[in-house]
Amino acid sequence: MLRIESLEAGYGESLILRGVSLHVPSASVLCLMGRNGVGKTTLLKSVMGVLRVRSGRVTFEGRDITTAPPEARADLGIGYVPQGREIFPHLTVAENLRVGLLGRRARHRGVPEHIFDLFPQLRDVLGRKGGVLSGGEQQQLAIARVLCRQPKLLLLDEPTEGIQPSVIDQIEAVIERIKKTVAILLVEQYLEFAWRLADTYAVMQKGVIVSRGATEELRPEIVKQHLTV
Repeated sequence: MLRIESLEAGYGESLILRGVSLHVPSASVLCLMGRNGVGKTTLLKSVMGVLRVRSGRVTFEGRDITTAPPEARADLGIGYVPQGREIFPHLTVAENLRVGLLGRRARHRGVPEHIFDLFPQLRDVLGRKGGVLSGGEQQQLAIARVLCRQPKLLLLDEPTEGIQPSVIDQIEAVIERIKKTVAILLVEQYLEFAWRLADTYAVMQKGVIVSRGATEELRPEIVKQHLTV
């Protein structure tokens, strides 16, 4: 589904990603872990095309998208939920969801009903402005907005950050449902959440992948060495 090969990227004169290679197969979850500031968000931005890469290659379903703009990647089926959610605070929930439909061929259609099956709470707050929602509601809205485009690959950056446990459980249930048909590259530091959802893991340190494998084989010594403060 997604292949990242020897990717290098950064900001200004700073090189953040140093030869990163990853593979996210169809219908699977890969969890990218690591301490703050090691390059995880930079990698997601590079995959989405928000940040131009300096060298390396990104392919999606066998197609080279290394230089493709973000909108082209979205049209191909890549969805991105950034850290901080980035919903439109002055638009209503309904309007935010309709933004997620922009670019789809069937523009006249409303929000797909399965979105409310995944996030039933959103149906009750359709008329509220996004900025007055709780953090958990905003996160659900951010994920729902991207799912309106029915992506084949979902990039999720720290979906549990600042979220109450009950909403984390709801988001986990949603990911469990959609991962049967959607590949997911998940950036997450909540280890129990990652262990329950991810098929494979990769640990990043200073812009380099230092450990990878099946999540069930993630050993305590790896966690202690690379993930704990």
